[in-house]
Amino acid sequence: MTSTNKLGVVILAAGEGTRMRSALPKILHRIVGKPLVEHVLELSHSVGAEQTALVLAPDTIDQLRERWGERYGYAVQAERRGTGHALMQAQPLLEGHVDRVLVLYGADPLLRPESVQRLLDALDQPGVVGVISTFRPETPTGYGRIIRNDHHHVTAIVEERDATPEQRKIGEVNQGVVVYDATWLWEHLPKLTPSPVKNEYYLTDLVAMAIAERGPGAIGAVELHDPSEALGVNDRIELAEAEAILRARILRELMRGGVTIVDPTHTYVDAGVEVGQDTILLPGTMLKGTTVIGPNCVIGPNSVIEDSQIGAGCRVKASFLESAVMEDGSDIGPLSHLRPGAHIGPGVHIGNFGEVNRSTLHEGVKMGHFSYIGDANVGPGANIGAGTITANFGDKRAEPGQRKHRTEIGAGALIGSDTMLVAPVKVGAGAKTGAGAVVTKDVPDGAVVVGVPARTISEE
Repeated sequence: MTSTNKLGVVILAAGEGTRMRSALPKILHRIVGKPLVEHVLELSHSVGAEQTALVLAPDTIDQLRERWGERYGYAVQAERRGTGHALMQAQPLLEGHVDRVLVLYGADPLLRPESVQRLLDALDQPGVVGVISTFRPETPTGYGRIIRNDHHHVTAIVEERDATPEQRKIGEVNQGVVVYDATWLWEHLPKLTPSPVKNEYYLTDLVAMAIAERGPGAIGAVELHDPSEALGVNDRIELAEAEAILRARILRELMRGGVTIVDPTHTYVDAGVEVGQDTILLPGTMLKGTTVIGPNCVIGPNSVIEDSQIGAGCRVKASFLESAVMEDGSDIGPLSHLRPGAHIGPGVHIGNFGEVNRSTLHEGVKMGHFSYIGDANVGPGANIGAGTITANFGDKRAEPGQRKHRTEIGAGALIGSDTMLVAPVKVGAGAKTGAGAVVTKDVPDGAVVVGVPARTISEE
């Protein structure tokens, strides 16, 4: 066997997840922004899987097909009769198409690609038909012990209930992940017999089968360098533990890449988020989804940024951003909100208690405080006074997305405090509105309007 052999991956994900106490399937619970099973699917891709098959419960398969389409193979385990039985359901999807079969678990999101690669490399050794993953937990109670001979070859996996007092002292235990030569696996998988106690088929019986047939050395074992990789998620406590471990990994990588994180225990960054060099993340920062932060920014404290693009040298103070764009040198906060479709140009300043929704504020716009800008285009250098509101609601009978009217504010316009702009309306370049004005008609370039409703008192 060589490392160029085609790799197939089977992800066992049909468990009931009853300990989660949730209507949501266990594998779809999220950590660092992604479902548990998505982390395992990404692992499969990263180690070069030619084909990946998911073994699922009947009530889960439609949800995964809807999310991932036909990128993967799907098999149903209608009866939960053990890991061996689950793998049998995937055999028709992979047999004849791959040369090696790696078995992963849908709720085990912490395994690193380099650890799996060590398993694959070990399978290339002469005479080896399978390789198991092992680790040394702080307390091995409950795990199957790895029994080795004087040549360090695996001779058995002994379950806790069957172990002698001497064997229970062994610290190395079975982690569960395994890779097999496909030809050997498909020949021997049908030979598994159900356990007399639970009437289930167990993958670990293949280990005993290989050793009995070929002797010690038929099964390799690779010990995880980091025992935390072995953590599987079975309940909400382990979900939180896995989240903390992955989050710590993400933050360490960011810090190695030149990002300052003042308090890693109170900073939350999803997998896939990008943060530029020399950016500072202050406590309480949450970066979610597909967010990209440029270099030399200061984010936080207590800021949430989701699916947003932040340019270089930006400042976000105690604010909430979702599906928004901030260009270089802009700043916002404290306590402001950019909603989906907000686009903040270079050098724009948004102070406290401001909200921008489906609007563009062009270069140099100032919006100091207490303002709502929705469905608007604000020209370069305009100044939005405190309390300004774009009254953008249109015809509620219109189609969704067409129910809001737009406001246009020209370059260099000065919108006075407490101005109400009743859309659809346009305020021209260099125009001014007096404090408390209610603008219901277009204002020409350079004009000054005041009052309720606003009237022109001077023109350019």
